[in-house]
Amino acid sequence: MAFEYSDFATGGPDATGHSFPNIDIAVPGLGGRVKPSGTYRNLFKRAFDVAAVVLAAPIVAPLILGLALCVRRDGGSGFYTQLRVGLDGRHFRMWKLRSMVSDADDRMADYLAANPQARLEWEQTQKLRSDPRITAFGQFLRKSSLDELPQLWNVLLGEMSLVGPRPIMLNQQAMYPGTAYYRLRPGITGYWQTAGRNATTFEARAVFDDAYDADVSLVADLKVLTRTVSVVMKCTGI
Repeated sequence: MAFEYSDFATGGPDATGHSFPNIDIAVPGLGGRVKPSGTYRNLFKRAFDVAAVVLAAPIVAPLILGLALCVRRDGGSGFYTQLRVGLDGRHFRMWKLRSMVSDADDRMADYLAANPQARLEWEQTQKLRSDPRITAFGQFLRKSSLDELPQLWNVLLGEMSLVGPRPIMLNQQAMYPGTAYYRLRPGITGYWQTAGRNATTFEARAVFDDAYDADVSLVADLKVLTRTVSVVMKCTGI
């Protein structure tokens, strides 16, 4: 079955209703993988990313610094880093503005142990609508998606792209039922991030990633970036 981005963007029946088989996968790219074809994918997409980051830097860099200083008011670090899975299964350190309390892991473990419904939500989506780890200012950062801005540094380094799959954590690889993710640089924004992130299971990301993998082009990226502005303005992030 073929999926169009419009199906996801408009909340069509294929956006969240797809069933997924249990698939055991090995990390692609560790032997004999054929490089996907396409001039934009293999050359101009990277050039577009770098040019966009460089042009935005004079405005975005001071904004990130100001937000980081606000985050530091609770005594913790302004930034948060975590290992994520990138192109060909390589690991990289992703940067974000810190939106959580300093003892986030312990607080999460206690919360899930005491709340079975929250544990089920986490297991299905790898996100919580009412996350006890998030600070008051962190709520604003997440709703506005401003916590993602430091990932422009990852884009500049070539670890991420402006548009691509949502970066997955190392411990989520076994849960991911697909292979398209490993053929792409993870993105700050993308099909899943702008269409169904708050209404889909974690496994559904593979459908969005397959669709983007088939669609990679300048036109597709510009459409996603345009839609991202609308998503940010509506503050639909969690």
